[in-house]
Amino acid sequence: MLEFLQSLRWQDIFDVMIVSFIIYRVMLLIRGTRAVQILAGIVVLVMLYLAARELEFLTLYWLLGTFLSSIFLVIIIIFQRDIRRALAQVGQTTFSKPQEDMVHILLEIVRAAQQMAHRKIGGLIVIERETGLNEYVESAHSLDAIVSRQLLLSIFQTTAPLHDGAVIITNGRIQSAGALLPLTRNPYISKQLGTRHRAAIGLSEETDAVVIVISEETQKISLVQHGAMTSDLDENALRSRLDAIFVPKENTTPLLWKNWLNK
Repeated sequence: MLEFLQSLRWQDIFDVMIVSFIIYRVMLLIRGTRAVQILAGIVVLVMLYLAARELEFLTLYWLLGTFLSSIFLVIIIIFQRDIRRALAQVGQTTFSKPQEDMVHILLEIVRAAQQMAHRKIGGLIVIERETGLNEYVESAHSLDAIVSRQLLLSIFQTTAPLHDGAVIITNGRIQSAGALLPLTRNPYISKQLGTRHRAAIGLSEETDAVVIVISEETQKISLVQHGAMTSDLDENALRSRLDAIFVPKENTTPLLWKNWLNK
């Protein structure tokens, strides 16, 4: 043990730390997406390959060996969307606003979602984080407006021309409305989910955006992030989840009460 510690260099420590961080980020990236099931399938194939070698199943061993020899190319093809999403996050700036402003913006979004659900108005609200959403903003109608529940409610009224698309919020402002989002191709998604929910999951699979979906049929509010959807959220649950994502934990409670009492 002492000999090992004496031979340990500072470069080795940083090397292990960097690799650990990369593995951690990859795990965060694929958490809640179809990549988890695909990776599990690859692990099973590797185990089967090792078992075939030990048991001398020559045909199966050759077949799996041929497949696994191209495993890196297979991974790139299968996970091309996840890899693109990870690379898009490199160098992007974090969604940042003064803490009190951020809490107020989130409260306006939560209030709008709650009122839309109560009135059976469907909606799709996207909050940009580190990954830029310019390709979706450019194809939508530019607004660059202050976030308010009144504006969000008016956008998603069934008689409004932009109600079918998504609202994209960037840097604390409503950047655009009527945005078209990519639909998920995940075969494990429930067939009962409508276009809005599939679009929310699709965007969250490609970016780190947080998407809020309001269903006019069920009057339920859902939050989608990293390809995973949490459904049937009430006003308090939605507010808590958004605060946990966007607002630092310290000194959050006083700001919440201050904004909530000004309701």
